[in-house]
Amino acid sequence: MDSKKLALLCRKLADNKKAEDIVVLDMRKLSTVADYFVIASATSEPHMRAVLEEVTEKLEQDHGLRPYGVDGHQSTGWVVLDYFDVIVHVMRQDVRQHYDLESLWGDAPRVGVRTRRKVAP
Repeated sequence: MDSKKLALLCRKLADNKKAEDIVVLDMRKLSTVADYFVIASATSEPHMRAVLEEVTEKLEQDHGLRPYGVDGHQSTGWVVLDYFDVIVHVMRQDVRQHYDLESLWGDAPRVGVRTRRKVAP
């Protein structure tokens, strides 16, 4: 699977578990670290766990893909899944605002735009 398809699939899988503000950044012209970053917010530790499990389990079951590495922990509010050409960041919103990866990599084009907005009760 090419890296763009993988990044978009990771976005879809995170969206399946209602991750918020999902962004895919095209890093190909800016970094040799990865082709794409997928950044998503989770509202709590259980929500983060659900998003991470959806991505890792579906990619392994349906495509035989396992992350080369996993860094971070739900309790710290930031977990990174390294699929070599695609790096998935699942973060608590406060951690995401603090590190502000979208601004840090502000020159990276966004691939499509998909956000999940909070629905008022």
